[in-house]
Amino acid sequence: MIEVGEQFPAQTYQVTRADLVRYAGASGDFNPIHWSDRVATGVGLPGVIAHGLFTMALASRALTAWLGDPGAVLDFGVRFAKPVVVPDDDTGAEVVVSGVVKSVDDEGRAQLELTVTSGGEKVLTQARALVRI
Repeated sequence: MIEVGEQFPAQTYQVTRADLVRYAGASGDFNPIHWSDRVATGVGLPGVIAHGLFTMALASRALTAWLGDPGAVLDFGVRFAKPVVVPDDDTGAEVVVSGVVKSVDDEGRAQLELTVTSGGEKVLTQARALVRI
């Protein structure tokens, strides 16, 4: 039984430039800020950044791994706060996702708040999910 205050263990994901190429192919988002340092820095970014929806998908992946059932997610939303800068090396960037149960109702639903960071900074804010328990 899920209880208020319960936390799910932090999940850590490595994001490399190769991941960005694969995501671009799957999503059709070939914006050069996701693969070209020259273009990314030319528009004021610190370097190539991960797609925002890819970062959101990592948060969803951690949530569904903890739940054990992707169909248990009833609602999920985030605000994009900071980009995940992905260096051009074999290590890439680290994205860490954790969460806590904020409330549980009588209808078998729980409200969760997720924390998503990269480089020690929150990259997603207002990351909340309503799940069936």
